[in-house]
Amino acid sequence: MCLLLSLLCVCVHVYMELEGLRLQKQTSHHRISTTATDAASDTGSTCCSVLKHHRRIPKWKIELEPWAAETRSLQEEADRFLRYISTPQVSCERPASVPPVFDAEHHGSWVLCLDRRFSLAQRIASKHCRVYSLRLGAENETLERLLAGSGCEVHCFDPSIRRAHLQDANMWIHRLSVDWRDPNPAVPIQRLHSGTKKLAAILNHFGHRQVDVLKVDLESAEWKILENLILEQVLDSIGLVLLELHLHWAGFEVGGDEPSVVRYWFSLLKELERSHFRLYHSYSDPSKPRLFLHRNFQNASSSFILGWVNTQFMPQG
Repeated sequence: MCLLLSLLCVCVHVYMELEGLRLQKQTSHHRISTTATDAASDTGSTCCSVLKHHRRIPKWKIELEPWAAETRSLQEEADRFLRYISTPQVSCERPASVPPVFDAEHHGSWVLCLDRRFSLAQRIASKHCRVYSLRLGAENETLERLLAGSGCEVHCFDPSIRRAHLQDANMWIHRLSVDWRDPNPAVPIQRLHSGTKKLAAILNHFGHRQVDVLKVDLESAEWKILENLILEQVLDSIGLVLLELHLHWAGFEVGGDEPSVVRYWFSLLKELERSHFRLYHSYSDPSKPRLFLHRNFQNASSSFILGWVNTQFMPQG
């Protein structure tokens, strides 16, 4: 009996020793795996941090340009601004293959850049162009009609129309207001005459990744709309911007004293330039009052139409 008990104790001891060795190996293997995983994770985070470094960081506010002069006077700011918007940075020539109907005299002051260095002429010829027109009432839709007749897909956003949507061949008119703010959740949708969306939300809603031409005629809301396009990084998706400026007052929700307002205007346009846009067209409307923030500066018109072409625009599809 004692012999049997002794043998049983030896067997239990051997079993415990073997089990201990097995657990030790598993623990060691687990530590090695964990260390390798941590190392891979560290490597991955280093990689990802590099990728994040190259990723564009959303902007929260516009970076203001330095003052035109130490005096910070309205005269200095106005001189710089008017000189800037009156001096095209690139020239655009219409190719012989493009019909003369696209010349300025045929559709007023809204001039396209059809130079072969950029993509718009080819996009129109292939009937793969898309146009967005942001407006308040249809004072002049000659350009939109022309582009729709040339085969472009034209979307006009106008909160003043009665019906929710209108369509005429390649031209759609949507009762939709393009805003720089998200809709107020406190206002019931039934009380709104038209829908209100930011341009980025509209692009997403329609499934449009790019717009070849963006025409903006929003009666003094253009500054905040442009600011929103810059902050939400929509400009990369746009090939050409036609922008009507209203200079007789600061514009909707643009605050500050007069020199600060003009500095803000100038800073917005410089942000366009930093986004690879170049001014190719400047038109001073002679029919509008000679007012610049309620006064006369250089006898300048209160209304300018500017054309900006994205020199880095890469059409897709």
